[in-house]
Amino acid sequence: MWPDAQAVLEAAPEAERFFDGFEERVIEVPGSHVFLRMKGAGPPLLLLHGYPQTSAMWHKVAPELSQHHRVICPDLRGYGRSAKPPTDADHAPYSKRAMAEDILAALDALGVDRFLIGAHDRGARVAHRMAADHPERVIALSTLDIAPTREMYAHGGPRFAQAYWHWYWLTQPALFPETLIGHDPIGFWCWKCCRASGGPETFSRQALAEYLEAFSDPATIHGACEDYRAAVSIDIAHDNAESRKLPMQLMALWGRDGVIEAEFDCLALWRERAENVRGWALPGGHYLPEQVPEAVLDVWLPFFAEHAER
Repeated sequence: MWPDAQAVLEAAPEAERFFDGFEERVIEVPGSHVFLRMKGAGPPLLLLHGYPQTSAMWHKVAPELSQHHRVICPDLRGYGRSAKPPTDADHAPYSKRAMAEDILAALDALGVDRFLIGAHDRGARVAHRMAADHPERVIALSTLDIAPTREMYAHGGPRFAQAYWHWYWLTQPALFPETLIGHDPIGFWCWKCCRASGGPETFSRQALAEYLEAFSDPATIHGACEDYRAAVSIDIAHDNAESRKLPMQLMALWGRDGVIEAEFDCLALWRERAENVRGWALPGGHYLPEQVPEAVLDVWLPFFAEHAER
């Protein structure tokens, strides 16, 4: 049944805290701008969100992390309150390299040179490219519920294609998916994400309201489609041009009830792309920081403490 957006919002629980004490800032970077939230002191920790969300997805884990780190939560290019620049025939403005360069420029403006990364979904793909292009800046990296993009496309079978239908549909030429999503963007968001998460109860009302507002913007819908078009084209070309594996420690976590667990050997695929990999499945599905924030923190706090530069 197609969801009723108001009913979905009413079913989502109110968060007791929602980025209390976090600073919100828009940073101008070359040809773009980045919206971000940040709080804390200590070793910098960059948190990168996934599709079709915003930095709001970190609200259950960022407060605790900010007790130990300078936590920086940006909206990716094409999402939320960050810039949505025009694209081109190669989708280069939405390559993970271009998306990473936005974030790096914002970190430069904040005086952050080296940093840790925790990242989910599309943000983890941006983090992968960032770590590959700038290994001298990324101290350690933890990914949530992904294997590398190129390897997932190469190894995914029919069940994967059925479960991750959007990986293929969003790559169709513009403006085909944009037009269909734009007919009812809030209904589309709720149908896709609430079905994959087990229901709107996964998302806090404040975060869900932010996601739905952002995804009501046609520029966001288009930017997200371009993210996926880039993933199946220019991003794989960038992957194929690599001659080295990631040198830093990589902690891969994924949902025990999700598609990664069912369809892939996540650690084996990451070991094709990184030298130092460990990790395991956590209880839950795709939206781990919102479904099981305590389980994420139980791994992330010691992992980032182990690798932090002080």
